[in-house]
Amino acid sequence: MESIDGNSVVCAKNHHIDFNKHGYLYFLKQGAGTEYDGEMLSARRKLLMKGLFKPIVEKISQQMNNTDQTILDVGCGEGTPLSQLMSIRNKHDTAIGFDISKPGIQLATQLDTNAFFCVADLRQLPFNNASFDTLVEIFSPSDYGEFKRVLKPNGKLYKVIPNAGYLGELRNLLYDTGDHQTYDNSKVLNLFKSHFSNVKEFEIKYQFEIPNDLKKELVLMTPMHWGRDAKTLTDQDLEGFNEVTVDVTLLEAENA
Repeated sequence: MESIDGNSVVCAKNHHIDFNKHGYLYFLKQGAGTEYDGEMLSARRKLLMKGLFKPIVEKISQQMNNTDQTILDVGCGEGTPLSQLMSIRNKHDTAIGFDISKPGIQLATQLDTNAFFCVADLRQLPFNNASFDTLVEIFSPSDYGEFKRVLKPNGKLYKVIPNAGYLGELRNLLYDTGDHQTYDNSKVLNLFKSHFSNVKEFEIKYQFEIPNDLKKELVLMTPMHWGRDAKTLTDQDLEGFNEVTVDVTLLEAENA
């Protein structure tokens, strides 16, 4: 994108992309299917607003450079973590969040934040080379070639991956036996390390007390309940479901 013309951004080939009525840009050439619908993302927002991922966001903020940053949130979903990060840092940051989910970005534009949001594909990022100081990626897929392209030299990537104990209480409720009861992040971790040297790892583990009126939302907000063998949980099943373990690793790497 080279310029702004009225309500449009204009690329080098004079293609115009209009800001829509919600205030975001749609960069996909064609619609993309996603199972992350409005109901799921609304449930996710309610839990995140109650602080489900707040310690993760706080740790990312602690590791980031203390100067004003240009930040890209990869697969930002409904936008709450990016909004929280900007609030915690309280800097003059320039922040962009993107996701392939249109319902997620529509929800993100409703947040009281200075972050800008757009619908885009991580395999073909609509950003210039060396545009960002910091990339943040919480539980999202990766395209490390694209990440390195849009990161500035010595820019930082912060990727959050689940550990074996992540939401273990929910996993045990949903599944009696089978692969869904456990999770191994070694493939994701090894792939990350194959693209970056001098990787730093930070273990983050804590208990989150589930608000009584949001137990069903916690089930709904995660893809765990999509499994073929997943149970349909009743009110009785959820009665003793009062807290859940958040168990993740924060990976930090520097762009060459």
